[in-house]
Amino acid sequence: MATSYRDYTSPNTQFTYDLRNNTFFRKDAGNFIDALGIQQLNTLGNTSLLDIFLTTGNVIEPHIHQNASELVYCVTGEAIVSIINPFTYQLLNFNIKPRQVANVPQGWWHYEVAMTDDTHLIAIFDAPVPEVIFGSDILRLTPASIWAHTYCLDEAKVKDTFAPITRTVVIGPPFGCQQGANPAPNQGQSQWQHTSSQYPHYDYSSQYSSQWPVNSYYDAAAYTQPPEYGQYTHYPELAGYTYYSPSQPQTAYPQQYGYSAAY
Repeated sequence: MATSYRDYTSPNTQFTYDLRNNTFFRKDAGNFIDALGIQQLNTLGNTSLLDIFLTTGNVIEPHIHQNASELVYCVTGEAIVSIINPFTYQLLNFNIKPRQVANVPQGWWHYEVAMTDDTHLIAIFDAPVPEVIFGSDILRLTPASIWAHTYCLDEAKVKDTFAPITRTVVIGPPFGCQQGANPAPNQGQSQWQHTSSQYPHYDYSSQYSSQWPVNSYYDAAAYTQPPEYGQYTHYPELAGYTYYSPSQPQTAYPQQYGYSAAY
């Protein structure tokens, strides 16, 4: 619900917003995320959303939202929403197509994989400032010696394995990744890497074909390729978003509005 102390007679009261003006993350022209929080629309109550566009095989990397539940709604295309149930220790895969949803409870480990091009998802949160911890940050910021000692691993191999992860991934695979036999050309330029590169076109459909139908009953072809949306700021220093460095204390979060990531 909206805050009771808001002055709805104020000329600064906002009732509408264009998400194209607030890009949270952009990998290329077909894979990007726009965001809406209370900083962008000040009449919002306990809610916010991400507008997600993906092409086949691209992944919203494994992560958790420590202060919000997430409802994922499929607008076009098809996606697998995967969550780990911390009570049953099961990995659950939910195939969603247009007009279908998958719900992720607060604090649960999850990720989304696009099964088709022009996949459009809307992620709705029950918090005006949802927080996020990305898997890439856990992997790269935890010392290799801790991984090795805790799980009886070879420290040199751990360092070598995680060495390519130098920043938050958000949408994977990263640019320049050459895994797989059939890399496909980029659909645009990364905001991190402005040289020509390729990433693989993964066939996730075959991986899940025994569990999930691959035929969509929705005409996604009626939707055009997402346009080049507005201006965006180099991630992670995004306007309206709050990030915490590893050395910054986590005892209290400032009252900022947007999307916050705690490392």
